Amino acid sequence: MRGTVDGFTYGLVTPLVAYFMACLGGALGLRCTARSMLVGGSWRAGWLALGSVAIASGIWTMHFIAMMGFTVEESPVHYDRPTTFASLGVAVVMVGAGIFIVGYQGATGTALFTGGTVTGLGIASMHYLGMAGMRLNGKLTYNTLTVSASVVIAVVAAIAALWAAGQIRGFLWSVGASLVMGLAVSGMHYTGMAALSVHLHGPADGTPAGDSAAALLAPMMIGPLALLCLAGVVVMFDPQMIVGKPERRPAEIRRPGVPAHTVPVRNGRRPAVRPVRERAYRRSRTPQSR
Repeated sequence: MRGTVDGFTYGLVTPLVAYFMACLGGALGLRCTARSMLVGGSWRAGWLALGSVAIASGIWTMHFIAMMGFTVEESPVHYDRPTTFASLGVAVVMVGAGIFIVGYQGATGTALFTGGTVTGLGIASMHYLGMAGMRLNGKLTYNTLTVSASVVIAVVAAIAALWAAGQIRGFLWSVGASLVMGLAVSGMHYTGMAALSVHLHGPADGTPAGDSAAALLAPMMIGPLALLCLAGVVVMFDPQMIVGKPERRPAEIRRPGVPAHTVPVRNGRRPAVRPVRERAYRRSRTPQSR
């Protein structure tokens, strides 16, 4: 028996709130990624780590807010706690790997493709692992072609978002990149949900194992939301996040013809440096003693 699936129980409320959370996490994470390209050393690693956590928290929160609107008419839907926690961990690790690749290698060429692919696969892995944590009186099956399309959407949009964030051209570029990232997560989610079919085992004899969505997901969202607030505070109080331009020290600027060492000053005067050709010409005009 095939179950009646409804992914929009509350209408457009859950999709819009979920998309907003994905954009918020993407905006904070991509701004941290852009900021990391202006610094070096441990500061870069710190900015990239904060960006990874922000993006992962945003996409995980988006996924389960959207799942609040998912119901199966013939069976209650519960969630396994360890698997649900594991989906958040997978998102942090894989998204972090992609962000660090772009942060250290640059948002161009092979590094951008590799980092965006890893990030997109992290988004897809989080989604399907979270779906594996569902418990109901039935079996979940997926259409392979639609699942493949959802993964491609996540990868392509993640590459585009990381490229836009790597341009470091100001606040508006980061806003546009975050909208693309939100589109990647939401598009992948609802495309993946379109691939889902529920086949019931029979008449429901009892409630499935696990916790209900309201009992499990609402408390679990407190942690990711707190991390998003922390990232927002850090971004808000960093003066270079709006400008998006690196600092350049005058000492680091090299001009053609300027020697690397300083010329010593004697008696308050700096000796004149004559070109090599002029000195050779004067020696050729001087009469040689015989």
